[in-house]
Amino acid sequence: MKFLDLTLSTPAENLAGDEALLDWREESGGDGILRFWESPETFVVVGYANKIEAEVNVASCEGANIPVLRRCSGGGTVLQGRGCLNYALVLEIAAHPTLANISSANQYIMERNREAVQSAVGVSRVIKIQGHTDLACANQPADFRKFSGNSQRRHKNFLLFHGTFLLDFNLAQVGELLKFPSRQPDYRSSRNHGDFLMNLNLPAAVMKTALQKIWQAEEPLKNPPLERIYKLAREKYATPEWNLKF
Repeated sequence: MKFLDLTLSTPAENLAGDEALLDWREESGGDGILRFWESPETFVVVGYANKIEAEVNVASCEGANIPVLRRCSGGGTVLQGRGCLNYALVLEIAAHPTLANISSANQYIMERNREAVQSAVGVSRVIKIQGHTDLACANQPADFRKFSGNSQRRHKNFLLFHGTFLLDFNLAQVGELLKFPSRQPDYRSSRNHGDFLMNLNLPAAVMKTALQKIWQAEEPLKNPPLERIYKLAREKYATPEWNLKF
């Protein structure tokens, strides 16, 4: 497994990076990839099929000049910015039997990520998988709060599994810029954003090290496909045809 710690210049380029790495491996093959990035700019990302008007406080975003972009995978709407660590796994489906379908891949990857976070936070806090692709933490039983959301995109030979870790994020902005989601996991219990989300309060370096260890991503990825990323950003992720399609 190779690792790539690469934050690009624009929101469109950072979102394009994950999909471009997936497409690159699908076409050329090679080792799995673990990528990290953290945007210095605040922006909204809706899931592939999300309707912007249903999920986003559009007027608030426009007033604050915060862009709204769309990613290539499903799942809910998230806010990006400083203190939110993003990761992406590009894995060969044939490399492990549990990657053969969506549900077993979710379970396998989420359990490994859960182990990584648990090792990073220690035994004083309980980390659990909630829903299908959330990680949540509780200092007390039955008080699980979400700090990580994840989603998946699949090709024939490789899959992309990517998500976020709230480490030291401005959580107040989430309630200002995002509406209550149109779909919620049972454990949310209709809690508002402020009562449902939490920061892990970990340095990004600690989280990265824990994920690299669990995924055995020890060797840096040399010569990533930057021109492919920039082209995909220009032609897709920076366009209203893509971002405003629903």
